[in-house]
Amino acid sequence: MSVNFPRYSDRLLSLQPRERAHRRWRSAGLVERLWARHPSVWGAAAPSAGQRLGWLDLPRTMAPHLGAFARMAEGLISEGTQDVVLMGMGGSSLAPEVFASVFGSAPGHPRLSVIDSTHPEAVTSLRNRIDPTRTFFVVSSKSGTTVETLSFFRYFWKQCSEDGARFAAITDRGTPLDRLAREKGFRAVFNAPSDVGGRFSAFSVFGLVPAALIGVDLPELLARARQMAESGRGDPEDNPAVGLGLTMGAAAVSGMDKITLCTSTSLSAFPAWMEQLVAESLGKDGRGIVPVAGEPVLAVGSYGSDRIISTWQVAGDDRVRIPGGEDIHIRMADQLDLGAELFRAELAVASAGEVLGVNPFDQPDVEDAKRLASKAMSRPGGVTRVDLAPAQSTRAREMVAGLVGGLKSGEYLGIHAYLPPDPAIDRDIAQFRRQVTELRGVATTFGYGPRFLHSTGQVHKGGPPGGVFIQIVDDPQVKLKVPGAEYGFGKMISAQAEGDYAALRGAGRRVIRLSVGSDRSGGLQAMKEILT
Repeated sequence: MSVNFPRYSDRLLSLQPRERAHRRWRSAGLVERLWARHPSVWGAAAPSAGQRLGWLDLPRTMAPHLGAFARMAEGLISEGTQDVVLMGMGGSSLAPEVFASVFGSAPGHPRLSVIDSTHPEAVTSLRNRIDPTRTFFVVSSKSGTTVETLSFFRYFWKQCSEDGARFAAITDRGTPLDRLAREKGFRAVFNAPSDVGGRFSAFSVFGLVPAALIGVDLPELLARARQMAESGRGDPEDNPAVGLGLTMGAAAVSGMDKITLCTSTSLSAFPAWMEQLVAESLGKDGRGIVPVAGEPVLAVGSYGSDRIISTWQVAGDDRVRIPGGEDIHIRMADQLDLGAELFRAELAVASAGEVLGVNPFDQPDVEDAKRLASKAMSRPGGVTRVDLAPAQSTRAREMVAGLVGGLKSGEYLGIHAYLPPDPAIDRDIAQFRRQVTELRGVATTFGYGPRFLHSTGQVHKGGPPGGVFIQIVDDPQVKLKVPGAEYGFGKMISAQAEGDYAALRGAGRRVIRLSVGSDRSGGLQAMKEILT
């Protein structure tokens, strides 16, 4: 394999901030300092950054562990395991989801499902698809305290009669989950390095253990990542990863603070992983880059001037076609080049943080929504339905029309659906997003709650101030208790929606709340008709 360099558009190559960034990195030796784990790369913005750079070594240091992961996979196959269920949020779940989507399961290996929705219908839907006696459960949380993950564990622990041999944990050493797993006799406990943050953990046990269980060619995946890492040590001008990051950062400070992520067919899950990396790393202190994934593709002339468009093309896939052309284009020889692209993205985003003057390794605004959700959960009388309008009401029509009609150049519309993930919902939201961009020329984003709170939630509150939001909730028709807890999944997702709404309002964002009640299809159709 030879490392492919990104191809840039003329407008990016001519950016003066890009030229200045390259000169600064070369004269100050910032590439060398980054690899030496020196926090001075990011200056006062990230004084402890040197303690968060363990991901730089993972393509090399994880190779000796692959045999143990493969042996566990072989043991599960010999027992007739049909499914692996990974319970995680954000950095604990997105890389495994990409691996499952891009590579599928090798012959004889179980299929992998990721549960990161607390909607009771999402939980019961997964339960109905699996046989718990032939399923292996992976409980994945860096902190070991993630409330969603531990609630999933409690539910499925009861579903398989508390059989610890059917469980593994992935967490940092000494966390509550680490202790819980050992107390309950889990089949395996995998401790992650403490100097690797969740969104930079694709090549740690968080990504590689689930990938091994479905038979991904991990030796080759890591080999591709190592080659990109070695290429990422050179001069910024000849560096395929740092050069990309400096270009992204320069575009953002030049007013192009959104990046549209497009891929060829086999990489369709990659933008969701990239979303978290960009949003949580760079969206803070009123600055950053807003990642735009899954947006319907229009001619470039339909968009405003506040975004760049990046594409990843796998040889053999249908050509990614962006009418008017893309700003960044990356070619991949095959799907295993994903190893190189994951590492390129991590190093690029860390480098872009220096250009933007932010700490790429913290997420200061993520905790606010969690705190407010917890407050809603514990409030006497339970969760409220504050400021909700029925989606098919006159009030909702006025709210949506006013919000969309008021969108200005440089802003973006974020749609947050606290609904069970569903292809039909995806299609309805995609049509609505297309309408908004055709009408107003602005970027649109979409995420299921609470999943997006652990991925893009940081940029919504702490990033560039142009975010405008529509929150959509429903009335879950399934009542599902969390064993051993005083709450159910329905109460949890309602509290998470309320907490996020309060956090957005607290950050000064414009946001409206709609309820589709028990008629999700009718409610979403009404939303589309408002803009027709």
